[in-house]
Amino acid sequence: MQNSRKCIYPGTFDPITNGHLDVIKRALGLFDEVIVAVALNESKKPYFSLQSRLEMARAATRGLRGVSVQSFDNLLVDFAKSCGVRFVIRGLRAVSDFEYELQIGYANASLWEEFESVYLMPTLKNAFISSSIVRSVLSHGGDVSHLVPSEILEFLKK
Repeated sequence: MQNSRKCIYPGTFDPITNGHLDVIKRALGLFDEVIVAVALNESKKPYFSLQSRLEMARAATRGLRGVSVQSFDNLLVDFAKSCGVRFVIRGLRAVSDFEYELQIGYANASLWEEFESVYLMPTLKNAFISSSIVRSVLSHGGDVSHLVPSEILEFLKK
């Protein structure tokens, strides 16, 4: 697509949730293309392997036109430059998210002045969902089917 507007939606997606999917769909209302960028980020000690997180993100977004899934293990701004993208999407659920995201946004802007952060809120029904909540419910044998895309439920049973 000529002159298309692209953005990156980065995260560990450990696992991808309905909240993430909500933000991706909102981003598609603003951009022609959304790159879901799954971070290796070993410092966060992800529960799922990078390969599993990529597979789950691809399964969850398969039906969404204009969405691709890639992994990265470098600075977000360097990944963005390599993709020819200058917009990043970040989801905000609460005031505590805003403070953290503001710091990250300023840090990224200090590394690349043309890099723009766009903040989107999920719908109210998805605002409380986080990957850590999903992992906690899973670890206690609870039902997460209302928290994650149905396409990844089989991955989570493994």
